[in-house]
Amino acid sequence: MTTAAPPRTRDIAYRGFRFPGDEGPGAAVGLRAGATGLVLAEPAGVRPGPDGDDNRYEWGRWTSPPVPAGFPVAEVVPSWTARTPDGCWIEVELRGWHGDAPATGWYTLGRWAADDRTVRRASVPGQRDPAAQVDADTLVVGEATVTGWQVRVTLLRPAGSDLGPALRTVGAVASGSPAVGPPDAPPTPDRPDADGRGARGVVLDVPRYSQRLHGPQPRWGGGGDAWCSPTCTSMVLAFWDAAPPPERYAWVDPPGPRPVVVHAARHCYDHAYDGTGNWPFNTAYAGLHGMDAFVTRLRSLTEAEAFIAAGIPLVVSAAFRVGDVPGLDYDTRGHLIVLAGFTAGGDPVLNDPYAPDDESVRRVVARDRFEAAWQRGSGGMAYVIRPPDVPLPPAPGQPNW
Repeated sequence: MTTAAPPRTRDIAYRGFRFPGDEGPGAAVGLRAGATGLVLAEPAGVRPGPDGDDNRYEWGRWTSPPVPAGFPVAEVVPSWTARTPDGCWIEVELRGWHGDAPATGWYTLGRWAADDRTVRRASVPGQRDPAAQVDADTLVVGEATVTGWQVRVTLLRPAGSDLGPALRTVGAVASGSPAVGPPDAPPTPDRPDADGRGARGVVLDVPRYSQRLHGPQPRWGGGGDAWCSPTCTSMVLAFWDAAPPPERYAWVDPPGPRPVVVHAARHCYDHAYDGTGNWPFNTAYAGLHGMDAFVTRLRSLTEAEAFIAAGIPLVVSAAFRVGDVPGLDYDTRGHLIVLAGFTAGGDPVLNDPYAPDDESVRRVVARDRFEAAWQRGSGGMAYVIRPPDVPLPPAPGQPNW
């Protein structure tokens, strides 16, 4: 079995930090390690809130060491898990690094809060200079030479509050430009079920949720047709028996066909981007439900097989037009789908939320056609969501998880 010719694999590297435990390699100001993660101790100062918020917030900050990628970096996507009591929030920033010095300035990749009653969860548009720019959830390198990255996270709480946020994990995936072969290059051999990973014929029992059961919604990105990402995140949380309890989404009125998806859409919603597809906002939402969750990129479906063999479904992003992937007969510039398993022949088994009803969510598609749509559409982007006690599969030599 072969994959389509270009695009071919790209350089990808992921590095994550976990608290308590990894605070030592970085520099903490105003924070201490607690049982729930990094928390505010003696705040380093007081600052105003975002977007004209007149409140004052005490803050502390953790800055990672520079993380070398080992190749020229084109994009960096951060992700994190944290707890933010009402009124508290975190700010996540990235900068590029090269050699022994910063290669860019700092860019804000998210102002995030679990709820939206006090602080509006948002990416920060308008960040662009010759060195790099921010595209919602992605730092896109421009003229700068970048071979590594650095992240810093600021934890904020209302001045005088006894409460405070807790940072559990933060990390980022760096990727190079796609390595595209010449038009007449032979297809890259794919190795389904390589190294005895045992994913052929394994289909995980992920519940099937249709996003299209939800009609138009004036809030949270427009409603069901736009809710592929929180619908997929909700499916995976339900697979792990980690969905929020009904009292958490009792506010949804009218409840509609599946109020837990409406709840997820609201709590993944990016108020600046005006949508629910911000990648790290979805994994951060999963983190609120006890999950270890992060965004990475995978180089092939062969790598994805390792997760299925380990019992971990993935949420992946693909782009395609009608006819590109038979069985997915619609156009999309970017769509989230759950990869639930593989047939005995190695074809991917999907839970596609863009189905008219729950029964038709399950799809089987051609391996090479789907892999091309996934790799071309998002560079192999995937949400990895699992309980902390479920081990990840062994990572490859250039680790991307």
